[in-house]
Amino acid sequence: MSAIFEVENLSLHYLSRWGQKIHAVTDVSFSMKKGEILGIAGESGCGKSTLVNGLMGLFIPPLYPTSGDVRVNGESLMNRTPQDIRSNILSRKVSMIPQGAFNALNPTRKVKDIAADVIVAHLQKGGVTRKESYDLLRERFDLFGMDTERILNSFPIQLTAGERQRSVIGISTLLNPQMVIADEPTSALDVSTQKVVIKMIFDLLEKNIFSTMIFITHELPLLRHVADNIGIMYAGEFVEYGTAEQIVFDPRHPYTKALMGAMLSAEPGQREKKPVAIEGAPPSLAKIISGCRFAERCPSARPDCKLRSQAIRMVAGRQVRCEYAD
Repeated sequence: MSAIFEVENLSLHYLSRWGQKIHAVTDVSFSMKKGEILGIAGESGCGKSTLVNGLMGLFIPPLYPTSGDVRVNGESLMNRTPQDIRSNILSRKVSMIPQGAFNALNPTRKVKDIAADVIVAHLQKGGVTRKESYDLLRERFDLFGMDTERILNSFPIQLTAGERQRSVIGISTLLNPQMVIADEPTSALDVSTQKVVIKMIFDLLEKNIFSTMIFITHELPLLRHVADNIGIMYAGEFVEYGTAEQIVFDPRHPYTKALMGAMLSAEPGQREKKPVAIEGAPPSLAKIISGCRFAERCPSARPDCKLRSQAIRMVAGRQVRCEYAD
């Protein structure tokens, strides 16, 4: 089966007002086939949000691509105009489920009007009317098992947090995109609502509403139940990439181990462990880092770790950016 979504050596940078390049994402590569879910985890400031913009082709200054490629079904998202990306890529081939559903919805408009704008804006060349868009909305929201008429005719503030999040998921997937990027879609929800939202995501994947998904979260143990593979980001790099079982139960990179050790987990064999904070803070990417980016915080760092950068290599069946990992 050929890859639906491919990322090849993608590097992104911000350009400061003084002309300095701040390398926010460095040399990220992965590919995904139909039906796969990739989880991405890491601390705040590790580059997840910047990576999301790059994966959607949203290079809005001061963000610029440095090198690499992003392809959906073989079609590159690089070197495209913002108008082209918005008209032909966003919502149709790559779509995003934002973190804050309340902030993503216009509080002064009903859900049906917000969603209809998305449909009409992307399908207006096909002559889709607003009434036809409402019909499509009702059909799709019925598929979700939601209280369709009430939700579509409500303002966002009249809905519960779970209903708002499910509405955003529904709107984000209306045009059956190939790739959906979910940016912490469950972070503001209680546990029972999280379960409902995650079930909805799996149902949409099974019904071929979308083909692949990237699920971004701080909750690394959660990804074991959601993702097929997990990429761990630190200071703009993937430091470990493997299956969910490998990353959660058998981490090899020192940062992945520290990240798991800093979290409360209900997983067997880990629930008795007390969380241990990771000492220090991530490095500033405004400065050139010659060695391993985690060396200053790594409990097992050696003198040469601070002198030379680390390359990704295979360790125990997964990719690890540490030459001393075993």
